[in-house]
Amino acid sequence: MAHSRPLRSRPRTTTLTAAVAVTAGLALLTGCGGDASSAAGSSTGDDLKVGVLFPGSLSDDGFMQSAYLGYQRAAKTHAGKASFRKVEQVQAADYESALVRFASTSDLVISLGGQTDAAVRKVAPRFPKVKFVEIGGPADGKPLANLALYDPQQAEAAFLAGAASALLSEKGTVAFVGGAELPAIVNAAKEYENGAKAADPKVKVLAPQYVGDFNDVAKAKQSALADYGAGADVLGQILNLGHKGVAQAAAQRKGTLIGGPVAHTCAAGSAYAGYVETDIGAEIEYAVDQLAAGSWKAEAVHFGLTFEDPQNDIVLCDSADAGPDVTKKLDELKKKIADGEITTR
Repeated sequence: MAHSRPLRSRPRTTTLTAAVAVTAGLALLTGCGGDASSAAGSSTGDDLKVGVLFPGSLSDDGFMQSAYLGYQRAAKTHAGKASFRKVEQVQAADYESALVRFASTSDLVISLGGQTDAAVRKVAPRFPKVKFVEIGGPADGKPLANLALYDPQQAEAAFLAGAASALLSEKGTVAFVGGAELPAIVNAAKEYENGAKAADPKVKVLAPQYVGDFNDVAKAKQSALADYGAGADVLGQILNLGHKGVAQAAAQRKGTLIGGPVAHTCAAGSAYAGYVETDIGAEIEYAVDQLAAGSWKAEAVHFGLTFEDPQNDIVLCDSADAGPDVTKKLDELKKKIADGEITTR
């Protein structure tokens, strides 16, 4: 049984210092938006080879950056035993060619995000001796013979964000902004509402908005302004760079938002009431650890609070001025999720 951690306030800073140096020199990945594939760790010729597809930017302050931190940790942990290659900012039309290139030279290929689901399911059967992992695909997806599915349980994190939003709202109205109308994000929006209602049955939850792009700051701001204008005062979100637009709208309308998945210092006067932390990178570490130990399986693994080493958490900023009743309620909900009394998939 997983153990939930007590709710923490946010006084600390999350650092983004590279855990391992990334060396250049590999060939350009063709058809991948001109982005170079980089290697981490020295290759002996006998070592394990890992390729990772990051569709977005490694500095997106969101899903991809959280995953990249785990990539760096894995490369450091397995230095001398495994070599790592990656490619970032890949256009959707080029997912397949990037995966094929990695599969041709790797033991393990990892793709990030539900947007890669169709491509990885098409490529994996063509390379039956290569192991594939998709992180963040549809929560109800089924593994293939050589494809494992790792679920970071973004819906679980959204549930906690919804609960926090409802407990912190002074107007009794909250809302959710998602980057794209993908199955995992739609489910997260539903769980945001469920979390809000679990914390306060009387809270009003506006219909979710989907920006259409996880990184479009201007569009995210526009969506957030509409929500604040409709009466919401606390917003949840699953965005990458787009959350900066929500923060701008919050400051303009005197509202707040729940950030994440990468948490930062709660600065004075910040629009952030707290952060949902989701360690996407822990799933890259898990995949490589399993590969190195010879215990990798083509299975569906659900991380989050129900995992043996919980990967989701929520922290509130001191500026949110959350009283003991708020933290107590959030801790109760976290425990119910960890114990399986509340499910979010």
